[in-house]
Amino acid sequence: MADENALVPVWTLATEAVAVPDLVGDADMTPERLADLRTALATFAQAPIATLEMHPIERRRDPAGGIALHASSPLAQQLSQLVTQTARSAPTKVDMAATGEVLYRMVVPAKVASQVSKGLVKPMASKAVLGGVYSALRDSTGIVSKATFVPISGAGATTGAAATAGVGLAGAGALTVAAPLVLMAVAVGASAYADHQRQKAIERITDLLEQLHDDKLEQERNRLDGCRDAIDKATSVLLDQGKIGQSLGLDSASHEISTAIAAVRTRLKKWQDALDELPEGPVELTALTEAFPGITDENGAFSAHLETARLAVALKRRVLVLQAVEHAQLDGTGNPFKSFLSDLRSDEQRLNDLESSINGVLLRLSSLELKRPSGLLKKVHYAPSDVDKLLTAAYRLKGLSSGLDAVGSHADVVIEIERGRDGSVVVFPAEAIEA
Repeated sequence: MADENALVPVWTLATEAVAVPDLVGDADMTPERLADLRTALATFAQAPIATLEMHPIERRRDPAGGIALHASSPLAQQLSQLVTQTARSAPTKVDMAATGEVLYRMVVPAKVASQVSKGLVKPMASKAVLGGVYSALRDSTGIVSKATFVPISGAGATTGAAATAGVGLAGAGALTVAAPLVLMAVAVGASAYADHQRQKAIERITDLLEQLHDDKLEQERNRLDGCRDAIDKATSVLLDQGKIGQSLGLDSASHEISTAIAAVRTRLKKWQDALDELPEGPVELTALTEAFPGITDENGAFSAHLETARLAVALKRRVLVLQAVEHAQLDGTGNPFKSFLSDLRSDEQRLNDLESSINGVLLRLSSLELKRPSGLLKKVHYAPSDVDKLLTAAYRLKGLSSGLDAVGSHADVVIEIERGRDGSVVVFPAEAIEA
């Protein structure tokens, strides 16, 4: 738990110069007032608005869960420049010159987050209540419910070269123009989340294949997981503002992933057709297992195909983020964040539709009502094993909908960035925080 007397500096970042009412002021803010401020700014401003907080790190998270960037990376440099150039406008009660380890937290309001969050983030799970989510902000040690936020004006920022680096004065409302900074934070946070999903899927598939002994599925898994090296290298190069060359192998990886996505669409069509052919009302267990082999077994072929689909989708999302960042960096309009969103939306919608269709199949399956085989209806007594199979299958179907992501367009997105003493940063998966 954060110190209830802690003073946390917070910046209001815009992705382009816009004029909004001076809602920030210089008064201290509670977490609740900060959340209201983000909503108000998102309503008034014509450009995406985000807030950035700076907390001392009391306990580090496992860096394996995020994406590490060198101190020379644009994101790390832009964070340092933001702090340095606004230090003069910071209240004297806030120590902006701290050189220790720092946790940055960028929060993107729901109005903007809905453009990038679909399929990339999920609610921060509460450990206190099953199925609950955190409504308050948190840091690496828990929920930040009592920290006081101190607004830092953008008046200390400059234009010209500094604006090119991602920091500039935005006029009214003490906003700081930082489109490249917001772009990089969102892109790396989204990429980290997609890789987290990939890791979960590959672990699950590995466990399933050890029991299924399916050579064809294992080859499919290996080809997909083999794309990771090229994606990781491209991510590292691109986020250092380098150019992706063919030697990295991203084109080949992208082709392999696209082929896997095509296979997912084929399986999806078969699942949808099989559901349409099932009779109305209660369905016999034998009819269900014939239409969906292995569906009643948690470690069956249906689960393996489902996890393979999730792996392909997670990898495709990473590629889409990389492509959007690359196009944004090459765009000469001067607003890389707007270009990033445009390119990300153009291809991501089809992937969102695919994932929604898969979720639709799972929801339809979970709502099926099972019945005993017809041959058992005339029996007064029947084997306990038949009852066990029926109950197990029913529970299995009901559980298919429990793991579906339920992120809507009304959740803010938080991206946590840890900065080490050497200036390097680790960006953790973007997460949604329900209001």
